[in-house]
Amino acid sequence: MSDTPFGFGLPPEEPEDGDNGKKKGGGQGGGQGPANPFGFGGPAGGGDNPFAAMFGSMNPNDLGAAFQQLGQMLSYEGGPVNWDMAKDIARRTVAQGTADGTKDASVSAGERAEVEEAVRLADLWLDGVTSLPSGSGTAVAWSRAEWVEATLPVWKDLVDPVAERVGAAMGDVLPEEMQAMAGPLLGMMRSMGGAMFGTQIGQAVGVLAGEVVGSTDIGLPLGPAGKAALLPVNIAAFGSGLGVPQDQVRLYLALREAAHQRLFAHVPWLRSHLFGAVEGYARGIKVDTAKLEDVVGQLDPTHPEQLQDALQQGMFQPEDSPEQKAALARLETALALVEGWVDAVVHAAAAPHLPSADALRETLRRRRATGGPAEQTFATLIGLELRPRRLRDASRLWASLTDARGADGRDALWEHPDMLPTAADLDDPDGFVHREHLDFSELDKMLGEAAGGGKAGGTGDAGDTSGKDKENGEDGKGGSDK
Repeated sequence: MSDTPFGFGLPPEEPEDGDNGKKKGGGQGGGQGPANPFGFGGPAGGGDNPFAAMFGSMNPNDLGAAFQQLGQMLSYEGGPVNWDMAKDIARRTVAQGTADGTKDASVSAGERAEVEEAVRLADLWLDGVTSLPSGSGTAVAWSRAEWVEATLPVWKDLVDPVAERVGAAMGDVLPEEMQAMAGPLLGMMRSMGGAMFGTQIGQAVGVLAGEVVGSTDIGLPLGPAGKAALLPVNIAAFGSGLGVPQDQVRLYLALREAAHQRLFAHVPWLRSHLFGAVEGYARGIKVDTAKLEDVVGQLDPTHPEQLQDALQQGMFQPEDSPEQKAALARLETALALVEGWVDAVVHAAAAPHLPSADALRETLRRRRATGGPAEQTFATLIGLELRPRRLRDASRLWASLTDARGADGRDALWEHPDMLPTAADLDDPDGFVHREHLDFSELDKMLGEAAGGGKAGGTGDAGDTSGKDKENGEDGKGGSDK
């Protein structure tokens, strides 16, 4: 598990602007260390000020805005995460550019046309390798800033369950008889907690915006439904140095985006299944209340980094219980199945057309194995690290299913969550491939008919009908079975 499981540590690729601050103003813009919860340097003249970069250089001309923003932060009374702050910080992180010096830029008309054409051709190729129809109603080209704006609503769904656990713990550490007396302190702690979550999430999402190439890089539908999205500036950075023509890189990544869109558009239960797994995992988070009580007792309102330090020292950890392990396995397996299916169908679609398909496939797999966007984001935001071995296992299983049952038989498994392979099946793909599965579509039809009969004619009529069906089945073996 991650050492900083809830996003209270900066991602390793976070660009530092402290050096620029030093050039401009001597001691300004210090390093981003764990003692500074907002990842910004202290003011000139020494002393830690966790709000410095939030307010600029803190010169006299900035003081009015500084105190106004500080007041807004401490008066925040919303949910467990200050999402307005998260959005502002993500946008500022994007504006700084990535570590390699690449800056965000508005999408040109030419880039937009290239993305639309790539997605159109990708859907055409996918038609021949999957029974799921196109899920891309439109194809769009986003800048990094547009990616942040479009995906924040989904990040809210992902992160709020974990943040709720943190907020509840902060309110429960004091005895009940003392909570009324400590009301102002608890309110301030919740405000600071919302600001800390907002800051760290904003930084993580801002950094991720500099790496992702589409709206589905982490295996979840982060963008609006039916909208295939690619980021031209990041695609160019991804393809740099690969020795692969840029149009092939764009088309391969368009295949992955379009394949994800098909899956999420035509498997209606999949989104809630994945997000439910995330929430189930978050419910198993436990809090070291003894450590939190100690921090609260010594909390200095002028040094909120004390709470930050405690968070980084492992205050919030997953429960070591069978239920939590099952939730983690369910989430990892579900994400691996999504990514494995996409990997398998994209390879089948690309191999006959793109000479560089194998090289691009392996590049993306190595990106996963060495900590690409998906692993880093899940590790920092919800304490989950995907296991690359599971992704490869899932891809092999889907490919074997294609060989054994064809594309239609493979894709039919998405009709019901209980038909999908389990973690154990990933360990024994051959056993799963050749195992007979129940036809859940027939079961759903029977249940629907039973429910409809109950509403129309009551239990007596429904019972008579099922008795006749049983009798027909005994005498004539049930004609429909043949």
